[in-house]
Amino acid sequence: MKLMLRRRVRASLLIVCLTSFGLSSCLARRRVITRSGKNPTPVLLVTDKDALIRSVATQYQAIRDLNATVDMVPAIGSAEKSHITEYKDVRAFIVFRKPADIRIIGLVPVVRNKAFDMVSNGTEFKLYVPAKSRFIVGNNELSQPSPNKVENLRPQHFLDALLVRPVDPKTDETLLENLTDEENAAYILHIVHGDHGQMHIARTIWFSRLNLRMARQIIYDADGSILTDARYSDWQSYDRVPFPKHIEIDRPRDEYAVVINILKMDINSGIGDDKFVLERPEGTALQTVGQNPPPAPAEAPAPPPRKGRNRKK
Repeated sequence: MKLMLRRRVRASLLIVCLTSFGLSSCLARRRVITRSGKNPTPVLLVTDKDALIRSVATQYQAIRDLNATVDMVPAIGSAEKSHITEYKDVRAFIVFRKPADIRIIGLVPVVRNKAFDMVSNGTEFKLYVPAKSRFIVGNNELSQPSPNKVENLRPQHFLDALLVRPVDPKTDETLLENLTDEENAAYILHIVHGDHGQMHIARTIWFSRLNLRMARQIIYDADGSILTDARYSDWQSYDRVPFPKHIEIDRPRDEYAVVINILKMDINSGIGDDKFVLERPEGTALQTVGQNPPPAPAEAPAPPPRKGRNRKK
């Protein structure tokens, strides 16, 4: 009897607790999720896939050309090999003109001599390294990474990260993911391609739900390996065009990365053809990379065996 009475008392206390104070007082503990930024508990913005696709197109179409002065922090190595070496800040100048002309000039810290000069028209590239007295030319497509990290640099890699291409409805299928938890608050736009009946992710574009600005873009190859991982933050207005002031570009397969901080930028001010001309300086060693070797010539068929002649005795 005493045992049954105790159980009834406990049950009654539990019911009173639940009905009088609610779950938050008796059984649950409320946790406030805070996020980085000026407002630690912001209201997350809501949108849909079509609106995000339009925002990417609007951002891309707003820029015809740009001329920027930036600070770069290059790094060589990869996270997979657990070895990354960062270098001192490099002052650099970036000029771009649609559809695909881009030139990047980097200066040596302190003395400000030219460290490198590279240019691309969207198909081919040229890279001049004064310290090595080398002039490298080749295709933008990097079929096989070189052990020499300098040979893996391509202006197109920077362009792919700086200007996020819009979705092409003719070739791209899209899916939208809402990744919102205690650590993330993002919409992820998955861009999918189909080759010969096989589907693969071509890109993912991440948007922060704090402001719906692009926060990240990952570009993949056909096997799902990451080619470029670019992150964007601190969006500013340059000539009334929004653009991220801080950009981080990682090329894991090529084992190099670079952090870009924009110091000054002019957008749509017009850039002449001469800004994209890079001639090979006299006396530099010319090196061609990124091109498949010519096929070996086919072996000529062996001549038929010579028949012996019958000698008359």
